[in-house]
Amino acid sequence: MKVTFLLNGETVEVETPATQTLLDWLRGTRGLTGTKEGCNEGDCGACSVIVTDETSKRALNACILFMPQLHGKSVRTVEGIAGPNGEMHPVQSAMVDHHGSQCGFCTPGFIASMAAGHANGRTDHDDMLAGNLCRCTGYAPIIRAAKAAESDPVPVWMNEGQAPIAPAPFAPETLDALCAWYAANPDATVIAGATDVGLWVTKQLRQLDNVVFLNRCRDLQQITETNDTITFGAGVTMVDVHQTLKTYHPSYAEMVRRYGSEQVRGAATIGGNIANGSPIGDNPPALIALGATLHLRHGEATRSIPLQDFFIAYGKQDRAKGELVTGVTIPKSAPALRVYKLSKRFDQDISAVCGAFNVTVSGGKVQAAVITFGGMAGTPVRAAAVENALIGMPWTNETVQAALPAFTQDYTPMTDMRASAAYRLEAAQNMLLRYFAELSGQATSVLEVQP
Repeated sequence: MKVTFLLNGETVEVETPATQTLLDWLRGTRGLTGTKEGCNEGDCGACSVIVTDETSKRALNACILFMPQLHGKSVRTVEGIAGPNGEMHPVQSAMVDHHGSQCGFCTPGFIASMAAGHANGRTDHDDMLAGNLCRCTGYAPIIRAAKAAESDPVPVWMNEGQAPIAPAPFAPETLDALCAWYAANPDATVIAGATDVGLWVTKQLRQLDNVVFLNRCRDLQQITETNDTITFGAGVTMVDVHQTLKTYHPSYAEMVRRYGSEQVRGAATIGGNIANGSPIGDNPPALIALGATLHLRHGEATRSIPLQDFFIAYGKQDRAKGELVTGVTIPKSAPALRVYKLSKRFDQDISAVCGAFNVTVSGGKVQAAVITFGGMAGTPVRAAAVENALIGMPWTNETVQAALPAFTQDYTPMTDMRASAAYRLEAAQNMLLRYFAELSGQATSVLEVQP
């Protein structure tokens, strides 16, 4: 595949295999070894680079970013964050002044994330740097450096455009072209952000020959609002999903803030998280609790189904070969929605259990209930027995306590490295207790409760 993009301000044209990672190309072919390889799975941030297109400037993980995803974009590595005559970027100077680097292995990734945040005027440094790990210096001097650089102007060399390009067959630019191609190539691997597929290559060493990239299809990257609904195109990144959810569904948004790192959320798409059918995907429980509608297309034929019907069994979804997930629609209003994520690490970790609750109470009684969990079965699935134990009953602690045994009718969770079956079951029960407490006005968040 022929890929054209800007690298540190210079136009480059590259013939590349479909799944060559940017990290491997930078270090092995281009000789730009400032970008480091750490985990090679998007967890540590040592490989962070800045990627710019016409919509955004973001720090992304080069280790799980495939070269064709860069077509028409601009990339800056740590070598290009300094000026053309060696001038230091404000975040680089601040890192020196505040002693933010020790062994230096993680520093290039920190610099890339900090420079991206600086360019966007970000001051939420804890969130911005949650995907960059440091085991020497610690985070205090790094955060001080980020704060110190906040008011400095963005250097002029950081304001580049994109490379002039020709359309790429491997990255259709319209939904019509994409769906026609996929219907004719139903066995192809569809790649959106590559935050999942990237690990197929870097960890499982899989060969993916027939692929199509979605990142240039702007039709899939739209967020459409009506008076009552929001429709996310399948290609909307989790960064942009998060920004919208903060206004309408703050509890769901807070879960998304912990969903991967800034680098992962900047690449990962809501459609990809749904389509891969993972039983521990964090979006589906919340979307099911909202009564979301999923939109699919095969060639020119379209259909819409309740999202909860999409997940049939482990590894099996209601999606035909050559059929593409194109979007998902949710209601704007769901004041009783709460989403709880339980993981070993608070930030950017895979959930042991993710629960979503949406209970309607009127006249002191439960009129309707949707309770959905990920991590408790082979698919994201509703707790039907628990819902039935609540509906029609007074919304009281006694009712909630009486419903807890019904969890054993709904779920037989597995034991794995993240949690035992017994722990998962008890955690799910405790989430219902937390939900009742929160809706009763008690402070339940570990970020809010004070001794």
